[in-house]
Amino acid sequence: MSMKVNKVISGLVLLTGIVSILAGCSLLPVEEEALKPPLVKPVKENFELYEVKKSTIVKKASLVGTFKSRQTTNYFFKESGHRIAAMRVKLGDAIQPGDALVELEKGDLETRIALQRLNLEKAQIASAQIQQTEPDRAYDIRLKKIDVEAAQLQLNALQDQLEKTKLIASSAGIVTYMTDAQQGSLVDAFSTLVILSDPSKLQLAYESSDSGSLTGIEVGMNVDVKIGSDEKMIQGKVLQTPSSAPLTDNKAAAERNAKTLIVSVPEGTEGVKFGNSGDMTIVLEKRENVIVIPRTGLRSYLGRDYVQVLDGESRKEIDVEKGLVTPTEIEIRTGLKEGQNVILNN
Repeated sequence: MSMKVNKVISGLVLLTGIVSILAGCSLLPVEEEALKPPLVKPVKENFELYEVKKSTIVKKASLVGTFKSRQTTNYFFKESGHRIAAMRVKLGDAIQPGDALVELEKGDLETRIALQRLNLEKAQIASAQIQQTEPDRAYDIRLKKIDVEAAQLQLNALQDQLEKTKLIASSAGIVTYMTDAQQGSLVDAFSTLVILSDPSKLQLAYESSDSGSLTGIEVGMNVDVKIGSDEKMIQGKVLQTPSSAPLTDNKAAAERNAKTLIVSVPEGTEGVKFGNSGDMTIVLEKRENVIVIPRTGLRSYLGRDYVQVLDGESRKEIDVEKGLVTPTEIEIRTGLKEGQNVILNN
């Protein structure tokens, strides 16, 4: 009897424990289901597009030249060893024929000339006297005449020496070059001291710091020239390029010619003045009815030229062959056709 009671009590205890465990479990919080991430609608990409079409592309050179004389005269002495006494002109001076440009030291030349004039006069008097007093002495008369001729020759030689101490302008012009030599400097024979330029015979000259900037310009090309504040347009022509410049042994002249462009303008054009500037435009190349896109549409990487076009709503890369290139546009020879939309670089 007692064993049955014990088994009943043990069963009740076990049942109570199970109930307690189940009750305890019901007190735990219920885990919530994880939220799904919100759906984000992708932002549509905005492109700057250019619709491909045929057009005309022009490559130009835009330069600013200075009006200079096409006729210049170099002045120099033909003998070395003399010293400069005075420079009689300065840069920009307007010179007339007969004006003195440079003078050398004369030494005692003027005194020697004065004395020789007296010697000539004495010889002339002696010759006249014998002809009057002893007209029959032919040999003596001839000797006196020889004395006169000799004195005259000596006087002429001294006067020539005096004339050689001055550089005299043979024509009108403007001083556009002067030597750095000063008073007292020794003169080298045939070394240019002064250059005069004729202001009535002008042309445009442009000197580049980079001879490569003149590539493509050829003799005979037309040049549009704007002059003056009213931007008057005149037509000129290319006269000389670095490749057409004459050969010279003068190193300085050769270096200057290698980067100089010379353009002619109609003689007597109103507003063309020595030293003024002129804006020059030269058409180097022109292509008509070709595919042209902005330069910002071309992309390059490791020697590859390509563009991106809009294909539906995505980008598509297309390899292209470029042709004429200007600062703002590019000719596309192959790879594109009219109507395509090229994506421009931002």
